[in-house]
Amino acid sequence: MIYLKLIKESLLFALNALRTNKLRTLLSLLGVTVGIFSIIAVLAAVDSMDRGIRKDLEGMDNSMLNIFQYSFSPTDVPKWKMEQFPDMKYDEYEYLKRNVVSIDRISFNYFTNSQNIKSEYATANDVSISPCSFDYQYIDNIKVEKGRFFNESEDASGSSVIVLGYEIAEVLFPNVNAIGQTVRLYGKRFDVIGVLEKQGSSSFGESKDLQVFIPSNFLRQYYGENSNYLTSVIVVKPIKGFDSGIFKDDITLKLRTFRGLKPSDIDNFFLNEFAGLTEFIDNIVGSLNVVGWIISAFSLLVGGFGIANIMFVSVKERTHIIGIQKALGAKNHFILYQFLFEAVILSFIGGLVGVLLVYLIAVIVSASTSFEFILSFSNVIIGLSLASFIGLLSGILPAISASKLDPVEAIRSGM
Repeated sequence: MIYLKLIKESLLFALNALRTNKLRTLLSLLGVTVGIFSIIAVLAAVDSMDRGIRKDLEGMDNSMLNIFQYSFSPTDVPKWKMEQFPDMKYDEYEYLKRNVVSIDRISFNYFTNSQNIKSEYATANDVSISPCSFDYQYIDNIKVEKGRFFNESEDASGSSVIVLGYEIAEVLFPNVNAIGQTVRLYGKRFDVIGVLEKQGSSSFGESKDLQVFIPSNFLRQYYGENSNYLTSVIVVKPIKGFDSGIFKDDITLKLRTFRGLKPSDIDNFFLNEFAGLTEFIDNIVGSLNVVGWIISAFSLLVGGFGIANIMFVSVKERTHIIGIQKALGAKNHFILYQFLFEAVILSFIGGLVGVLLVYLIAVIVSASTSFEFILSFSNVIIGLSLASFIGLLSGILPAISASKLDPVEAIRSGM
């Protein structure tokens, strides 16, 4: 009960300090508020970005491989050397599909330039074209809302069929069912057979809402096997639970054999593992958190000095009261705890204001943009705990000085 009364008295002293010395207290707490705001804002922003990226990557297997002439990760092979490597061939795609039993799904894709797509109602400019095999829908977790994705027969024959992203369908066919309609692309007519579910914005800057999917064999027949307009890539996904090391070794051996490489020759292709991308993202998120903590630490340092200043002034102003409390039998630790509690409460108030500011920004950003800014409960706890810890550190020296005051001298100083 005595400690509950102590906390109550400390809270009253802290609130009284806020009322009687508003400007001084406000300026002192500003450092804690800014520091906690900075840290929690950075943590919340990084967490929100991380969640968005994880959501975008949902459904894609970490062991998925992108096989082509370039490397996503740093490599000893110079860029000019990679540019001399041959493109992936459709024959290689078929060879791997037939001979690697550990493959679950495999797709022959192209990286290509954006194009304009026309319908009888409107034109969609600079649309991202994604030529792929029918299996890619399972690799990239593509979800069709209306109609369907193209099948294996349409893929193999290079049929002029197309699956539209949600926003592209809205632009080309406003208030009209897109299924069964035709669009014009590459100077050809394409039958619309599917429209994807609405995905929303993507953390990678490109949403499936703004993409269209066509059979890669259409472009292979349209441009030919060796075209400067296309960069081919083979995307493979292993059987679930299969050892990724063995899987990569098997792919590498099969491709080297197919290409007739000698044992002394280096691989003229790269197996870009999807897990490498997630590791890269984790490193970026970790680095952003570290930078945020370093920058915010300076604000917290200033805030800590501000709290310490308030407490030293408070000790000076209440020296007479401290003397009376000691004369009435108050122990040193009682005086010590009294000022420590007051410092923690003052700092906690500053931290609470900082967290509330972050919450308001999160609400505004989420409501006005497509970015989902999330202030998690764990970040709130981190902010308030850190603020309390700063208050504890800042109040130690003033509290010790107050607890060691001589009661007689303290009473005389107030006369």
